[in-house]
Amino acid sequence: MAMNCELPVRAWSEVAGWASRPGVARGWTGAFCGIVLPLALPLALVLALGHPAGAEEPRVVATPGGLPPQVARVDARGVIHLVAHSPTGPRYCQSRDGGETWSAPTAIVTGGESPAGLEFEVWDVAVSPAGDVHVALGTNAWKLKRPHSEWGLHYTRRPAAADQFEPLRNINTRPSEGFALAVSPEGRVTATWMADRLYANVSTDGGDTFGPIVEFDPTADPCNCCTTSATYGSDGRLAVLYREETNNDRDMHVVLWDQAGERVTRRAVSRKGWRVDACPMTYYSLVADGEGYLAAWPTRGELHFTRLNADGEPTARMETATGGKTGMRTGVLGLPGPDGSQLLVWKKEGALHWQAYDRGFRPVGSAGQVASPGAGAAGVRTERGMVLFR
Repeated sequence: MAMNCELPVRAWSEVAGWASRPGVARGWTGAFCGIVLPLALPLALVLALGHPAGAEEPRVVATPGGLPPQVARVDARGVIHLVAHSPTGPRYCQSRDGGETWSAPTAIVTGGESPAGLEFEVWDVAVSPAGDVHVALGTNAWKLKRPHSEWGLHYTRRPAAADQFEPLRNINTRPSEGFALAVSPEGRVTATWMADRLYANVSTDGGDTFGPIVEFDPTADPCNCCTTSATYGSDGRLAVLYREETNNDRDMHVVLWDQAGERVTRRAVSRKGWRVDACPMTYYSLVADGEGYLAAWPTRGELHFTRLNADGEPTARMETATGGKTGMRTGVLGLPGPDGSQLLVWKKEGALHWQAYDRGFRPVGSAGQVASPGAGAAGVRTERGMVLFR
C-alpha cells in the first residue's frame, strides 16, 4: 500500500523551521529536536494515515441443541431468525434478545408425509421487515430417481403472527439449483435459481402466490452447480450475484434487475480470473448496505470480497483476498459494519473462520476460528454487534 507522506514531511519541515528561528536557545533547540521531534513524527503519521475504522469482535453463540447452523437473518425489529439442520429435517428458532435466549427449534417442513428417503435442505432464507420468514429448499429427489418435476425449488413461509410454517410448495417444478430469496420493503418476494440460465419466480403479494418463470437475463451463462445470492438494493432493484462459466472463465458477475421497468444490467465483479474446466461448486454472499453492496466469494479456493456501488460497480481498484480457504459448497458470508468496516466469515473442514476489515479493506486484529459442524456460515449484525453461530 502506498502511503501519503505529504503531511509527515510538512510537519517535520515546519517544526524544524520553528526550532531554527533566531532567538531560540541552542539548548532548547537540542532538547526539542531530541525529544519532541521523535514524538511529533509518529503523531504526524497517524494524522496523515488516519486510524483504521474499528471493527468489533463478533460474539459467537452456540446453535440451540448443538445443531449445525445453516442460515441466519435479522428483521427490522431486531429478531434473529436461525435455521439449522437436524437428522429429521431442517429446524427453525428465533431470539428476541440478541441471541441470549432462543425459542424451541421447530420443523420447517410441514404438510404431510414425504416419500420414503426424501430429504430437504435449506438453500436460503429471507425475512421481511415485519418478520415474515421465507425459506427456499432443495431435495435429493434426483438421487431417488423421483419425477423431474420434484427436482426443483420448494418454498415455505412462516408469517410473523404464526407459530409454524406453511405446507411446502413446489415453485418451479423443474430440475434446478442455486436457490436464493430476496424480499423488498414492500413485500415483493423473488426466488432466483439456475437451470443452464438465470431464472426467477416473483410474488407480488408477500408469498401468497408466485408468478410464472422469468428468464431475467438471457445473456447470462451461469455455473450450474454453484448458486445465486440475491438482495434488493436501496433503489428498489434486485441484485443477483452469480458465477459465469462462458469459455470456462468462472468469474463473478452481478445482475441488477429493475423489475418495474424490466431493465437489466450486468457487470463483472471479480478481476482475478479463474479458468477451470469444471464447476467449482462454490457458494457466495451479496448483502445490501446503504447505497451499495458487500460481495464475498471464493476464487481458486481463497475467499475474496469487495464493495459495490448502487450500479454494481466495484468501488475498490481490485477485490481483496482474505487468505481464508474455502471448500466446495461451504458457506461464505460478508457482514457490513455501521462504520464502513466488514466482517468476512467462512466455513472450512468443520471450523468457522472470520476476519474483520476496516473501511480501507485492511485487516483489523487477528483472524478467529471455532469448531462448528456442518457447511453453513451463519451470522447477523444486530444493534448489539456482530453475532456468529457455531
